[in-house]
Amino acid sequence: MSELTKELMELVWGTKSSPGLSDTIFCRWTQGFVFSESEGSALEQFEGGPCAVIAPVQAFLLKKLLFSSEKSSWRDCPEEERKELLCHTLCDILESACCDNSGSYCLVSWLRGKTTEETAGISGSLAESSCQVEHSSALAVEELGFERFHALIQKRSFRSLSELKDAVLDQYSMWGNKFGVLLFLYSVLLTKGIENIKNEIEDASEPLIDPVYGHGSQSLINLLLTGHAVSNVWDGDRECSGMKLLGIHEQAAVGFLTLMEALRYCKVGSYLKSPKFPIWIVGSETHLTVFFAKAQLGERSSFHWFTPQMAAMASVLHLSEARSQDMALVAPEAPSEQARRVFQTYDPEDNGFIPDSLLEDVMKALDLVSDPEYINLMKNKLDPEGLGIILLGPFLQEFFPDQGSSGPESFTVYHYNGLKQSNYNEKVMYVEGTAVVMGFEDPMLQTDDTPIKRCLQTKWPYIELLWTTDRSPSLN
Repeated sequence: MSELTKELMELVWGTKSSPGLSDTIFCRWTQGFVFSESEGSALEQFEGGPCAVIAPVQAFLLKKLLFSSEKSSWRDCPEEERKELLCHTLCDILESACCDNSGSYCLVSWLRGKTTEETAGISGSLAESSCQVEHSSALAVEELGFERFHALIQKRSFRSLSELKDAVLDQYSMWGNKFGVLLFLYSVLLTKGIENIKNEIEDASEPLIDPVYGHGSQSLINLLLTGHAVSNVWDGDRECSGMKLLGIHEQAAVGFLTLMEALRYCKVGSYLKSPKFPIWIVGSETHLTVFFAKAQLGERSSFHWFTPQMAAMASVLHLSEARSQDMALVAPEAPSEQARRVFQTYDPEDNGFIPDSLLEDVMKALDLVSDPEYINLMKNKLDPEGLGIILLGPFLQEFFPDQGSSGPESFTVYHYNGLKQSNYNEKVMYVEGTAVVMGFEDPMLQTDDTPIKRCLQTKWPYIELLWTTDRSPSLN
């Protein structure tokens, strides 16, 4: 086994886990990218754990399907189209992970039928053999142990994106085999570079996959979403006790929302909350799913009104239908959103206020008038009691009044969960619904209090959701 392979194993799995425990967790990750029989473009997940890779791949696949294709029947996805979609998606994520546009890409594969001795010399080097290796299917009964598998993997390097795309397409059967998810994960990590990843992770001693529960870390999720393996979800970097804590530095293509924010364990920044496309990875305590809207908004859905509260919302949906035709779910950052984001960079502990000494810095960052006399005037107005603090609410109301209260808007949404047992009728399918975003809270229009709604409320505080099934989608 090469030194590169050992470094890779340590980065992903850690060094302290016992071989038996590694095998247990490892087995849960041994699956390929397999499409659901019930939903042509939806990937299935067999065990807990690999959602940290499968959910981001699903999100980027949907981005490609919904926003790079002009087909009207987007849910009709034949096999040849699925093949192309998956391969293009994998290439997009690999391209994002490539550091500094160096143009050096890696693919990791494994050799069946080879002995450990035969592969020991090639495990970290370029594969010079062009022999085709027959791969097992994703549901194959063949078992390889943790050590044995890692002795059989090899790395291939490519200097151009076109070469990479050809290789990914040529190796399509490998992505669907028993180890497809792990091989793609390793390809991303080696394309990014082990040292580059260690420099971005907050604690390089923490493995990317939890050795006890098998869940992917936030660094792993961020790497697949943004190309950077940072450990935090806030905007920009922060200083804490002399330590620089890295965050997200630009608007992501695909977003991230988490139930952990609703439980006040963290706060997701605008770059992940307001992505370029209306697709979000949604995190619960133990699982990742995908929430998304498609390009054509405002389509009517057929609903059964299961509760009086839902029936009361019918009129809201009817009145707002015309508005929803023009509604842009993902829009450029509004001035008030930018102001909130900048204010919060000076409030790293999320207290909802800053010392009045920082008011000048905030106003300069927002290109507001920052003359000393005006700053003192604003301090007296925003802090009339002389407490020495500036509250976020009054600050936004003073400089950005009445923004974002334009009334209800509705749009068609979908939810994806890759686990069969978590789906309605145990079939992996997109669950369709309608979301109504209110500019205010109205008790008469409240539907339910479910984990998915609480999670989405971290972005849309007054969102209401109506699903076409008789139960809300599960985040677990």
